[in-house]
Amino acid sequence: MQQDLNWNDIDTVILDMDGTLLDLAFDSYFWLQLVPQRLSEERDISLRDAKAVIDREYHAVQRTLNWYCFDYWSERLGLDIYQMTSEIGARARLCADTEPFLAALAASGKQRVLLTNAHPHGLAVKMAHTGLDRHLDLLLSTHTYGYPKEHQQLWQQVHAQVGFDPERTLFIDDSEPILDAAKTFGLRYCLGVTNPDSGQQERSFARHPAMNDYLAFLPALRMAQRASG
Repeated sequence: MQQDLNWNDIDTVILDMDGTLLDLAFDSYFWLQLVPQRLSEERDISLRDAKAVIDREYHAVQRTLNWYCFDYWSERLGLDIYQMTSEIGARARLCADTEPFLAALAASGKQRVLLTNAHPHGLAVKMAHTGLDRHLDLLLSTHTYGYPKEHQQLWQQVHAQVGFDPERTLFIDDSEPILDAAKTFGLRYCLGVTNPDSGQQERSFARHPAMNDYLAFLPALRMAQRASG
């Protein structure tokens, strides 16, 4: 599914972080490899048993704020999730097309808002190692609001704070349920990312247009810049 974007009709671009601007390989390694490994060592159980425990725990809180909460997982698993994240911070990587895209958005006068479910500590670690914050106008963690992006309460609060016009806003995320929530709130343009993790195959979207390369938008953004100038 494709969607034609009229950049002259877009004032604000709200962007997810992990899998949208940063390579999701960081989180895949952390939650699917490192955490099970540490839990196996801590509880003296097999790696297979550790993964089974974590799968159950993950499933129990999926699409809630706890799923993303370092304090919750530190308590549930008995691991120092804060320290573990800091230890591997150097693994965080910008997607190759992120900086050119964000620069083109700025040049064409678009407001660039980061809206992430990532815990504030994880957000800070990734900013420190990638410098992503230098290319954004506003950084928002949903933990500040008490709801993840999957909930309408979150969108209501972010809208009240940022004041974006839903009819003139583009939202980009690698999660279809989150795109569903944004569309339900009334955002006109909702776009999926099919290649969030450099170590995995591309994914497909059933209900939303999607793309795999921001560089394809640059010619249209340059035209929008000239039109507005």
